[in-house]
Amino acid sequence: LIRGVSSLEWDAREGESPVHHRSTLRQSFVLLRVGFFGQSHSISPNMLSRSVSRTAKVVAAGSRRNYASKPVSKRDPVIVSAVRTAVGSFGGSLSGVTATQLGAHVVKAAVERAGLKGEQVDSVYMGNVISANLGQAPARQATILGGLPKSTVTTTVNKVCASGMKTIMLASQDILLSQADVIVAGGMESMSNVPYYVDARARFGGFKYGHGQFTDGILRDGLTDVYDNIHMGVCAEHCAKTFNFSRQDQDNYAISSYTRAAEATKAGLFKPEVVPFELPAKKGAKEPTFFTEDEEFKKVNFDKIPTLKPAFDKAGTVTAANASALNDGASAVVVSSLEAAEKHGMKPLARIIGWADAERAPIEFTIAPALAIPKALARAGIKAEDVDFWEINEAFAVVSLANMKLLNIPHEKINVRGGAIALGHPIGSSGCRITVSLAHMLQQTGKRYGVAAICNGGGGASAVVIERI
Repeated sequence: LIRGVSSLEWDAREGESPVHHRSTLRQSFVLLRVGFFGQSHSISPNMLSRSVSRTAKVVAAGSRRNYASKPVSKRDPVIVSAVRTAVGSFGGSLSGVTATQLGAHVVKAAVERAGLKGEQVDSVYMGNVISANLGQAPARQATILGGLPKSTVTTTVNKVCASGMKTIMLASQDILLSQADVIVAGGMESMSNVPYYVDARARFGGFKYGHGQFTDGILRDGLTDVYDNIHMGVCAEHCAKTFNFSRQDQDNYAISSYTRAAEATKAGLFKPEVVPFELPAKKGAKEPTFFTEDEEFKKVNFDKIPTLKPAFDKAGTVTAANASALNDGASAVVVSSLEAAEKHGMKPLARIIGWADAERAPIEFTIAPALAIPKALARAGIKAEDVDFWEINEAFAVVSLANMKLLNIPHEKINVRGGAIALGHPIGSSGCRITVSLAHMLQQTGKRYGVAAICNGGGGASAVVIERI
């Protein structure tokens, strides 16, 4: 039995109940056969769970060390490369490129930067939210177009804005369970290329009489709360009213995001994570053009920010300036076991030490990170005060403001190089994008712990905790 438990590489983590591991075991095993005195016996999941609980108490009593200070396991998931495209504005520089082409670019770049060959990658997870008109299996397209073998296993993930982060979590779970050794995880979105949908009547019977309409795929499948049939921005207004955030509070935060993004770009801090993308050649062009810098923050006019009208409620406070825009972009990381990293000579950027999802009422999706983050920190075995940098996706200024308030996060530690308000929010990619930026930030500054979190439509959020290696 002890051998069976050890094979799971189970850790009694400080402050974490054995119930968590018990439920994991119950889901993972229908039956475990263990040899006693040379004979084979069947042990039910309940018996195994009780034994694990007793073992947990013994182990926990003997060792109360913080998880992050414990000896590193060979099955620990680590990030060995982290890349992204620069983020394009809506109808901007990347508007002539599909989401799967952007995805293929970062898949190829992530594998190359890790120093791997395509056949050494076991599987690929790619997030994508609005897949209409992309063709079958977007993740499969990004994988094959990215130069990986056709035998590579692929999965497309849609968890709305948290899609890109969820791929990293799924990859980490596969690594821990020894289902894979090397995985590419990421996300991709081209909001510029999302189509309009024709009324279903056009398919059956046609428009015999009366008006028809086009449905905007971005609004329908990306930005509308289906439960109350309201825009995500209305949910942001609800958050602003709940927490009494003024228009000035939100505008000041947005200005800070724009300023930080501009300063980080000028200092070249994003260069290690951004992979140049060759744009389609323009007629008569003699030299190729490469897209290398985020373009959204360059469009801001600070003088106009106070004069903008509310975007979702005539009496509201959420505007186009203190909310994220519609954008195009892709990002990817290579996640491997520490053992595989050593085997292939890869140098890890960070160890993934905790992750979690959380859900609450759909209209309150803006503050769902405040539920996911404490769960992820507990699983990582560290406290909020141990965290050096926070990346909480800026779907709206109120998202960061509310979660800062709920979790007591100082402004100087959150989104220190700007966030989605300034850099852009290609929804299928953003969860991975903030993790990419966080991993590089820890490397560049020599700091130790970082938390990335992102809310998603429907009331959810995901959070990941990483430790610099």
